[in-house]
Amino acid sequence: MISSSFSSQTQTHIPAPRRTSIKLNTTDNRITQLHNLCNQKRLKEAIQILNQIERPPASVYSTLIQLCCQNRALNEGKTVHKRMRYSGFLPGIVISNRLLDMYAKCGSLSDAQKVFDEMSEKDLCSWNTLISGYTKLGMLKEAKKLFDEMPERDNFSWTAMISGYVRFDKPKEALELYRMQEMSLLSKLNKFTVSSVLAASAAMGCLIIGKEIHGRITRAGLDFDDVVWSALMDMYGKCGSIDEARSVFDKLVDRDIVAWTAMIDRYFKDGRREEGFELFRQLMKSGIWPNEFTFAGVLNACAAAAAEEIGKQVHGYMTRVYFNPLSFAASALVHMYSKCGNVENAKRVFNGMPQPDLVSWTSLITGYAQNGQPDEALEYFELLLKSNTKPDHITFVGVLSACTHAGLVDKGLEYFHSIKDIHGLTHTADHYACIIDLLARSGRFQEAENIISKMPMKPDKFLWASLLGGCRIHGNLELAEKAAKALFEIEPENPATYVTMANTYATAGRWDEVAKIRRSMDDKGVVKKPGLSWIEVKREIHVFLVGDTSHPKSKEIHEFLGKLSKRMREEGYVPDTNFVLHDVEEEQKEQNLSYHSEKLAVAFGIISTPPGTPLKVFKNLRTCVDCHNAIKYISKIVNRKITVRDSSRFHCFEDGNCSCRDYW
Repeated sequence: MISSSFSSQTQTHIPAPRRTSIKLNTTDNRITQLHNLCNQKRLKEAIQILNQIERPPASVYSTLIQLCCQNRALNEGKTVHKRMRYSGFLPGIVISNRLLDMYAKCGSLSDAQKVFDEMSEKDLCSWNTLISGYTKLGMLKEAKKLFDEMPERDNFSWTAMISGYVRFDKPKEALELYRMQEMSLLSKLNKFTVSSVLAASAAMGCLIIGKEIHGRITRAGLDFDDVVWSALMDMYGKCGSIDEARSVFDKLVDRDIVAWTAMIDRYFKDGRREEGFELFRQLMKSGIWPNEFTFAGVLNACAAAAAEEIGKQVHGYMTRVYFNPLSFAASALVHMYSKCGNVENAKRVFNGMPQPDLVSWTSLITGYAQNGQPDEALEYFELLLKSNTKPDHITFVGVLSACTHAGLVDKGLEYFHSIKDIHGLTHTADHYACIIDLLARSGRFQEAENIISKMPMKPDKFLWASLLGGCRIHGNLELAEKAAKALFEIEPENPATYVTMANTYATAGRWDEVAKIRRSMDDKGVVKKPGLSWIEVKREIHVFLVGDTSHPKSKEIHEFLGKLSKRMREEGYVPDTNFVLHDVEEEQKEQNLSYHSEKLAVAFGIISTPPGTPLKVFKNLRTCVDCHNAIKYISKIVNRKITVRDSSRFHCFEDGNCSCRDYW
């Protein structure tokens, strides 16, 4: 009995289960679990939990949409949005704006526009988000339409539109929009708006507008941080006002490597290489580490100026700081050494690259071609194909040049046709110029004319110049006159055409025609570009003009050339007077030849360096036939390796021979 009574009393006091409380606890647990999954970036699992919550609160949707936006997870974002609609949840302005931002950043502007159109209430953030989305995808008409419809605008609105125009190469529209502000908002503008406007000025090369903006933001007292200073420096640099760009650069408090690189690069692009190199030296002392962009810019400048010694110093620094052999700075090293005529070093750098890119392959192939090693150039091209690297049109320019320098006409034609037939590329004007150069130098004029007649584009000046050069070699006056006529129409001010045509007539003894060309040049004010050669001795550049007597060692140079001339004649040298453009006695012609700039530079190099020292001379024009022949004799007599880089290629003279095999 007692037991029974106790049992009855116990059952009576046990409360009945409350279903709503358990359901509430389960929902709370799932919401907590969902938030934890979101914090762990486990988006897909979080969405699975979402489907188990009957009426998710606003915080759940807000968290999920934000995570979808961060991960650029468009499909998952659409799933959350669909669940929101299905549950009957009506988003407020905050969540609607998050949906807008998610769709815009995921690139689904059609969905973003739908959300925007369905919003019963929109704030400034709503308008700005959609405008920014459109501008980032280049949909500037749609962005401008919204911008014009805005009930009010803030800094972000103006900056989004202006920067959008700048980003998609519409600087004029950017500046016009800036003018719309009528400067009344200038004191409220932020650094991003100003930077975008300055970028527009830079893109248009409008120094006056850029200076005007500089003055106005100064008068308005806008804070000048490094973003604004950098934009100002870029504007002045791109507008050609390098000194003012440097002045801005010097005012930067915290110069980062981007600012250093931009200023150095600006000097190089403006042709002020020495100042660029000097600023790079200052960077080396500043304690700031250059990046691959810095190295690539300096190395490309070294390549353009054939400044191998500086390039070697940069290479040494890169090695000390352990540069990434996979970076494009490594490609720039291959390019620099190739352009400076040191293909051995170019090859070493190339071989040290785990995966050479196409730029490196092309630089090495072109380097071998220009340095009189066409067999190596073609060998590396075949290795390129075996590596499954796809060549581009620039690669084939190097390959065709190799065939030209080696006189491999049939091989060159084979490569030319393979560009389209095998590699699926389109022939460019450069390819046609190369193949015409190859055929014309070989005297195969009929084939050259056939190819020209079938070209899909109009022949350019490079093609006609190649044809004219071949005509000069083989004395084809009729075709030379046709090529010259075309060149006179394309660029009547270029003295090279007049000089080449005059040389062609001079070789044929047509001195009356030579005189006509000289009179035509005088009448049109065309001046022959003076021959200029230079050589670096003990880190100092020595420059020589034809017949130059201004050098401090001019007397010693001419005396040495006189002695050398006697030795050369004893060895069998006969001056080639065919290209001296004066109808004068042979003796006078020979004397004129003696003082060509490259001979003066070579002579100076010999008397200024120890016996056996290799010499490297650079010339701004194509070296003449006589100088080419003479330097072959000189290299044998003085037992030196003499490299001459003319406007066309490298000539490596050694023991009486030239790497071009007399085919240039």
